Amino acid sequence: MSRDEARSPHTIAVPRWPSIGLANDHAGFLLKGFVTGVLAQHCDEVIDVGAMSDSPVDFPDVTRKAIALIREGKVKRVILVCGTGAGACIAANKIPGIRAAVCHDTFVARQAVEHDDVNVLCIGAWIIGPQVARDVIETFLASEFSTEEHFRRRVEKLAELERESARALMQGSK
Repeated sequence: MSRDEARSPHTIAVPRWPSIGLANDHAGFLLKGFVTGVLAQHCDEVIDVGAMSDSPVDFPDVTRKAIALIREGKVKRVILVCGTGAGACIAANKIPGIRAAVCHDTFVARQAVEHDDVNVLCIGAWIIGPQVARDVIETFLASEFSTEEHFRRRVEKLAELERESARALMQGSK
């Protein structure tokens, strides 16, 4: 572990964001209020398209609404909260241009943005508590995609995989 990883996330500067998207399913509902408060400290507007209660809702539906915020240019980053983070992450990564990661620690949250240009953070309300959620969210928001060529090249290869899949689908539907 590097010295930077051992420092408190609260010593990092989190830039002010104009807006951040938030969505949750029923399993993420209990953590949602806390997450909203954390986001409100770091942005001018939290755009919440998640479940408003703990009544069952399908995570692909709320994920679709949240990802639409990125695709429509309303936000640059989204936080998804479900039971484990895995289902929302799978759903988000089905959509071209989205790079989502499940992050339950600050190291992964930082690396995912710096190395993989992740724009969607998925967290599991059953897995982490409020303090760890705060640290992970603030690290995600404070991190920037690296300017190093090898990271940029790899993310471009991800985009090429998306384009290849889209072409294959188009050819298969003819």
